[in-house]
Amino acid sequence: MNDDRAFRIGLAILAHLLLVLAWHLFVVYGEVPKFVMPSPLATLQALTEGNYPWAENIRATAIEIFGGYLLAVAGGIAIALAFTWWRPVEAFLMPLLVSLNMIPKVALGPLIIVWLSYGRVTNLLMAFSIAFFPIVLTTARGLREVEPELIDLVRTLRASRWQVFVKIQLPGALPYVFSGMKVAAILAVAGAIVGEFLGSDRGLGYLMLQVQVTLDTAAMFMAVILITLIGVALYGLVILLETLLVPRDSRIG
Repeated sequence: MNDDRAFRIGLAILAHLLLVLAWHLFVVYGEVPKFVMPSPLATLQALTEGNYPWAENIRATAIEIFGGYLLAVAGGIAIALAFTWWRPVEAFLMPLLVSLNMIPKVALGPLIIVWLSYGRVTNLLMAFSIAFFPIVLTTARGLREVEPELIDLVRTLRASRWQVFVKIQLPGALPYVFSGMKVAAILAVAGAIVGEFLGSDRGLGYLMLQVQVTLDTAAMFMAVILITLIGVALYGLVILLETLLVPRDSRIG
């Protein structure tokens, strides 16, 4: 790890610690009621109080987020590849995808629940539907950015479409793919939680609705923090993969 990267990581950790300190000082010296905003310590204590099934709900939300995200990545790359192989398919489907993406997912959620009932599959599909489009857009652009002369050269050597994709297009498009994957990682978290808010019997979003009735604000804060940590873990995995697969000078953002 070079000095610049270590410095950036140190600054990021310091920023989070200062946020927690500001939170503590605001609650303590501002004499904020606990039901309005708990202290950081009270929020941590929520993990051991209230007899909430934290582990079960964390597992449910993580499965929905990661499952929906992986489906979005696989489906987005496949659709983008189809667009580059068959241009009429792109001309036919891309306007439709844009129109469908304009539908507010909160409005679409109740319909998905009517069609599929509520539960893990519905929430997973909500995460997929929100995370899918950015991956399609960025991957399709990346595949088009590959030099056509290089592709023509490889085809003259009788390479198949799949070989051209694996050897030429995908490596060249990886910076764009990961750019979309980073955006999608954030959106997948929002999609899963929206699904849990609309209709679910487990998950951290569901737990937040349950504790809202009793004004257990500390548990609500803890649920938000855990959701954030799951999202950070997903984003961190994407960054790690990008570091391993994409040269530093080629990364976008």
